[in-house]
Amino acid sequence: MRSHVGQYPGLRIWAALFFVFLYAPMVVLISYSFNTNKLAMIWGGFSVRWYEKLFTTGGIADAAFNSLVVAVIATTVAVVIAIAAALVLVRQRPFGGAGISTALISMPLIVPEIVTAVATLMFFVIAKAAIGFDFGIGNIVLAHIVFCIPFAFMPIRARLSDMDGTMEQAARDLYATPWQAFRYVTLPILMPGVIAGAMLSFVISLDDFIITQMISGPGTTTLPVYIYSMIRNGITPEVNAASTILIAASTVLVTIYWYVSRPNAK
Repeated sequence: MRSHVGQYPGLRIWAALFFVFLYAPMVVLISYSFNTNKLAMIWGGFSVRWYEKLFTTGGIADAAFNSLVVAVIATTVAVVIAIAAALVLVRQRPFGGAGISTALISMPLIVPEIVTAVATLMFFVIAKAAIGFDFGIGNIVLAHIVFCIPFAFMPIRARLSDMDGTMEQAARDLYATPWQAFRYVTLPILMPGVIAGAMLSFVISLDDFIITQMISGPGTTTLPVYIYSMIRNGITPEVNAASTILIAASTVLVTIYWYVSRPNAK
């Protein structure tokens, strides 16, 4: 007979302590982002002045804009590639390189991010020395595309694996072209997985720091890198406000990902 997980002695207490340890720093950070005092960790009353100052500061506005541009482009391209990869690996007949292809797509999930960052930096340095290859912020976009593909691929492949292939066969029997079958049958059913993959890729790109820090140059600073540069000068209320906005955006996107990736999502 299976026992309920809550019946184990002390488990609820340890679970509560774990969540307090995990989320209490975020609660403190968010609370002090509304602090009117210039000293970040001395409460002086409620105020939203630091958010107003944050949005009127040119540097952080530019960094936020760069983050959004990189995340949108990287997510769009990564999702398209992930859909194509999922269709080949799930819907096509098994082929000899299927296992290797899946391993290569999943590689960024296995390799430590710092290793990926160093390898990406070396690639761009060699490419620039050899052929003058330097796209500025485009370098960050390319790196994020590669890094986001497996995060988009996982929910899309899972959704496609659960689909009934006979629906696509029925569309073909009704004289639908492969593109029509994909557009009107496969893609609508696959859409929850596509949205989940896009949300996950977007938040991964938006929050990435290590890879971006390695390859970013003048004028290509993203929001996490900008926040890090602010922290180097000490914790300020602006840092708390910027971090709160990043936490809020990530929370919303992860919530959407969780909602659309549920087994009963339509």
